[in-house]
Amino acid sequence: MVVGDFPIEVDTLVVGAGPGGYVAAIRAAQLGQKVTIVDKGALGGVCLNVGCIPSKALIQAGHMVENAHGSEDIGITTKDVSVDFDKVQAWKGSVVNKLTSGVEGLLKGNKVDIVKGEAYFVDANTAKIMDEKNSQTYKFNNCIIATGSTPIEIPTFKFSNRVLDSTGALNLKEIPKKLVVIGAGYIGSELGTAYANFGTEVTFLEGAKDILGGFEKSMTQVVKKGLKKKGAKIITEAMAKGVEETKDGVKVTYEVKGKEETIDADYVLVTVGRRPNTEEIGLEQVGIDMDDRGLIKVDKQGRTNVKNIFAIGDIVPGAALAHKASYEGKIAAEAISGEKSEVDYIGMPAVAFVEPELAMVGLSEEEAKEQGYDVKVGKFPFAANGRALSLNNTDGFLKLVTRKEDGLVLGGQIAGPNASDMISEIGLAVEAGMTAEDLALTIHAHPTLGEITMEAAEVALGSPIHIM
Repeated sequence: MVVGDFPIEVDTLVVGAGPGGYVAAIRAAQLGQKVTIVDKGALGGVCLNVGCIPSKALIQAGHMVENAHGSEDIGITTKDVSVDFDKVQAWKGSVVNKLTSGVEGLLKGNKVDIVKGEAYFVDANTAKIMDEKNSQTYKFNNCIIATGSTPIEIPTFKFSNRVLDSTGALNLKEIPKKLVVIGAGYIGSELGTAYANFGTEVTFLEGAKDILGGFEKSMTQVVKKGLKKKGAKIITEAMAKGVEETKDGVKVTYEVKGKEETIDADYVLVTVGRRPNTEEIGLEQVGIDMDDRGLIKVDKQGRTNVKNIFAIGDIVPGAALAHKASYEGKIAAEAISGEKSEVDYIGMPAVAFVEPELAMVGLSEEEAKEQGYDVKVGKFPFAANGRALSLNNTDGFLKLVTRKEDGLVLGGQIAGPNASDMISEIGLAVEAGMTAEDLALTIHAHPTLGEITMEAAEVALGSPIHIM
């Protein structure tokens, strides 16, 4: 440590440059604050570098391989499809580089000072920023902590060359012949599906009764049907016990229905959750309240019990979603500037980029009933939509949950192609307090998948055109 280093004073210090931190820094700067953002890793955090973006690039490459084989249904088939996986990985990297360089440009364009290093809090207005060689003191009026999360490591499955976390799975140099995925939440299901499309024999081991926890069973059923078509094996209520690693592969031991089984594979991917990065950054020095999972307790503006320190993203309660972190980052920056902004998660969507895609927003039918609503549901199948038929991709449905008395849209769930894009219309309806009639009277272009939202609204109103 440099003795007597001269403190640098800033209005707002943002710790963490992921989708929560960099968005918070930009919004704070736009509101007139002098902002410094610090991160020990690359700009964009886990999401842009080793999470959301590279995984979707790999998923898209897998789709292209699958599509290249064609379909006997429409008379087009190709037996010989070659994959240069080195080029796939290089292309994935180029996508990441474009976005991370874009983030750097946006931060600099908004006059945010970018610092590389680790932050350690000394007190409620002071932090040390350290790299391998130097230490610099920063004095801040306010701070936004956005340090993200890290994959959970099972003690009996220590990460290695053959025992992978999500980052390792994204950076493989080869397409595995066999892959075991422990934990079939959205991360495991997405990556497992991507490799299944490349031709990998995938086995999912999930401890719960179903895959993709949080999504309705009617939605996960559609995904499981698609995975089985790809040759994937899904074993639920399975407890992973241990792994034997060799030079060429792994042997995974698991227990199901009281019986111990083993399975051989090239790699095992462990995706059983993520833990918040709240350790060893000096939070105890400041007296910041956390729960028993290490999550920071915050109010509706992201403010901790230390009034000038805010926390957002994976380190606070709620779903670990990049867009949630970005949203919370804006709210925190605005709160620091004296605005009355506060979080409202009712319109917060969740998406799984599996096959078909799953998306939901607002209340499910069960949640709405639990909250005392008398509900009316409008459900429309992709199989009755002209665009879905012409895409030869008809698995799935759209479900609209409305309040019976006036048609108020309470939420929606989609299982089907392009669900990730379609959910935004329902999210807007929930956020704006729109009704099923508003959606039904909105003219949707034909033939499009977007028409399914209109059709589901008509079902909820009792006047469907294209289904009985």
